[in-house]
Amino acid sequence: MTRKLNSERKGAPLGQAKSAVVFVHGYGADGADLLGLADPLGPHLPGTVFFSPDAPERCTGNPFGFQWFPIPWLDGSSEEQALAGMAQASDDLNAFLDGVLADEGLAPEALALVGFSQGTMISLHVAPRRAAPLAGLVGFSGRLMQPERLEAETASHLPVLLIHGDQDEVVPPACLPEAADALVAAGFETYSHVSKGTGHGIAHDGLSLALSFLREKLPG
Repeated sequence: MTRKLNSERKGAPLGQAKSAVVFVHGYGADGADLLGLADPLGPHLPGTVFFSPDAPERCTGNPFGFQWFPIPWLDGSSEEQALAGMAQASDDLNAFLDGVLADEGLAPEALALVGFSQGTMISLHVAPRRAAPLAGLVGFSGRLMQPERLEAETASHLPVLLIHGDQDEVVPPACLPEAADALVAAGFETYSHVSKGTGHGIAHDGLSLALSFLREKLPG
């Protein structure tokens, strides 16, 4: 049974959207943390509706925020708990995406994901396993979970842009080439960018590249 994810909505009026962007926040944050990106991106993506759901669980390490799944080295959970949590959260996020498509009257190829940190991790796990390909995925400061299973479990291919700061103190910058190599090997159209002097965050150059990617991949 899936859990309902709560999200505010910004952008194109209901019934008028030609495309959708779903932001997927990081560990200990909430949907509002990324939904603000709709303000600088929206004017350049007319006809786009933006969502940013709260993850399904209160965060163990930050009770004021949310998590998609436990992280053993941060909260003392087991690997089994982390994998089970990721599987459940994947179902939750898939159900949310299906709901957005149905409510907005959009096809899967009109929806893109933009993840940050743990949001990138869950997005990279979910998108390739969906039956129909999404428009694209932008992943900031994340990593690819279980890369050895990607090729065998891929159900659809979508273009992916990976962006990482070279000074990231939370998720090692080496996670970018590791993820990119696995995605390329599995047949994904893959792009990557390293933001110089950037820690665990989203820099202006990365956001500009994300906008260009979304403008190219989304319809309308």
